[in-house]
Amino acid sequence: MLIAFIVAHLTASGRTEVRIAGNLVADAVAEAAADGAIAAAIFNQLEANPDQRWPLNREAHELIIGNSRVTVQLEDEAGRVNPSAASPALLEALLRVTGSDPESARRLAAAIGGWVGSELAQPAQKNALLAEYRAAGLDYGPPGEPLETLDELGRVLGMTPAVLAAIRPHLTLFGPPQPNLASADPVVAAALTAIPQAPQAPVSGSQPPQDQLMVRITATAFGPNNARVTKSAIVRVGAMLPGGYAVLAWSGIGFD
Repeated sequence: MLIAFIVAHLTASGRTEVRIAGNLVADAVAEAAADGAIAAAIFNQLEANPDQRWPLNREAHELIIGNSRVTVQLEDEAGRVNPSAASPALLEALLRVTGSDPESARRLAAAIGGWVGSELAQPAQKNALLAEYRAAGLDYGPPGEPLETLDELGRVLGMTPAVLAAIRPHLTLFGPPQPNLASADPVVAAALTAIPQAPQAPVSGSQPPQDQLMVRITATAFGPNNARVTKSAIVRVGAMLPGGYAVLAWSGIGFD
């Protein structure tokens, strides 16, 4: 009986390890397919004939890569709000459109401006903001610099996980100060139209030339063993760039 128990235990452990190994392989296959689909989308945007390029309208395109089926969507990154460059009025409008009350939206928009430096023109203002963070029991203050990640917004005074979750799908670190209304999603479009006669922000040296696009590419690969992997990349595309494009960000969103 003891020998039978040991054999059964070893067999069960072996089967579990085989399943785990199989799942890891399936995830790796799906991940490679998602990466390949993003590369295919980049090269599609380099097509000399504009009619052959996929439009940046979030339309789903399906590819078969190896044993995986991949759905690819392209979006104009300039249609999102850049919290490091957007005006306080636009940030306030976005917060209100996504559910914040007017007073909370006004305060939080000002706090975001203070965090990224647009509201820190004078040393007295910096000291006042730092005092507000200290009074709230926080051991840090606004860096006064553009955001490095969108997660950093979670440290802004007054920001809550629920508010950040509501605005995050409409944010970018790479867009211009004034989003492109023509490619904005309905939420960003509503925020833009809520600002009467919103002034066009001047183009800074950090913004790409007019003949360049910033494209968000999202690829979801469905691989063997029901593996599913989603990857995302933000790519700047333009004839003047080396090779015609530059990858700004490339990351995995999740494995299922």
